[in-house]
Amino acid sequence: MPTAIPKQKHIFTRYQVFIIVLSALVQFSVILDFMVLSPLSAILLKELHTTTSQFGLVVSAYAFSAGASGILAAGFADRFDRKKLLLFFYSGFIIGTLLCAIADSYQFLLIARIITGIFGGVLSAIGGAIVTDLFKMEVRGRVMGYIFTAFSASQVLGIPIGILLANHFSWHAPFWMIAVLAIMTAIVIAIYMKPITDHLKYPSTRNPFTHLYKTLTNGDYLKAFITTTLLTTGGYMLMPFGSAFSTNNLGISIDDLPLLYGITGVCTIVFGPLLGRLSDKIGKYNVFLIGTILSITMVAIYSNLNTTPLIIVILLNIMLFIGITSRITASSALMSAIPDPADRGAFMSVNSSVQQVSGGIAASIAGMIVVQASNGKLEHYNTLGYIVIGSMICAAFFMYILHRYVQKKSTILPPIQSPELSEVS
Repeated sequence: MPTAIPKQKHIFTRYQVFIIVLSALVQFSVILDFMVLSPLSAILLKELHTTTSQFGLVVSAYAFSAGASGILAAGFADRFDRKKLLLFFYSGFIIGTLLCAIADSYQFLLIARIITGIFGGVLSAIGGAIVTDLFKMEVRGRVMGYIFTAFSASQVLGIPIGILLANHFSWHAPFWMIAVLAIMTAIVIAIYMKPITDHLKYPSTRNPFTHLYKTLTNGDYLKAFITTTLLTTGGYMLMPFGSAFSTNNLGISIDDLPLLYGITGVCTIVFGPLLGRLSDKIGKYNVFLIGTILSITMVAIYSNLNTTPLIIVILLNIMLFIGITSRITASSALMSAIPDPADRGAFMSVNSSVQQVSGGIAASIAGMIVVQASNGKLEHYNTLGYIVIGSMICAAFFMYILHRYVQKKSTILPPIQSPELSEVS
């Protein structure tokens, strides 16, 4: 008589799946709000009569304001229900995005980006704390893989649509689209998301400022913040001028940018969850290292290109973003295991702040290095590539140190698990 095959158990409960989808939607809107500036760079440089240096300031203004708010919020991040914090900062992000949608000058847009950054910069930290609270380390890689498909989805759905809206209406239209999506997501959060308060069970007599000070001076946390600084350099240096480099240096038509970003995004959406599962299977650091090697190779090639056929640019972009996705997914999962349960919100807030500030500095430096020549081409873009490669090599070294730390810590301090979320459906 044949042996009955046992029913395979699901890894996540239905509510956990809901949290993953919700987190991805929040990240999608926040990431899209930043990334939409890259394809709009070619339009904004003309319509707002800005220089590359001024455009770099628009990008970095968001980052600097996000960094400041992250530091200020860190001391309070572990003292409130994470749902309430999420709704508060997401509402502010929506207001900032609406201001971007009605901006009619460079100065107005700059102020709008500062307001958006004050609230939007903390959202990734809150999301990271929520994921760390509700999911075990053994599955956190695939959770991050699913959530960070938002990075790819912002290309597949957001950036091409954003470019099309900008071409057919105005550059304001993409921000209206983001605002509407964010409002709908906020309503779902308010109605269906449960309070997340397990972290409040850990006793703490420290006031917010002492909590912040202890987080900033923790030696192990400092290593993570240094690593984050190095990880951020790549995205903020190359991406803000990505579309301008593609159209002016590589000879890609602005009408072909949606196709370029769309195909690249579809491929990274497919590979994102697979890379997350792979990091859970063979190790977060191993996947991070593989992604780093691939990214270094692609950056070295891409940043030195001249006029190139569209199909070649698409293939190179696919490989580059697979490498970037590998690094983001694996590093995020690994970083989530570093803070103690009572420090998760503070750590994530400071880490997000470090990410934003270092990214703002990188974007400002990029704006000073890259110069648009009289023929429209961007000069010294390959210099940015060499800087990015150097930061990737250093990041791999520091990530190894963190990897060793997490290995030693994993048997000592288990993650927070809510009873109803730890069950297997």
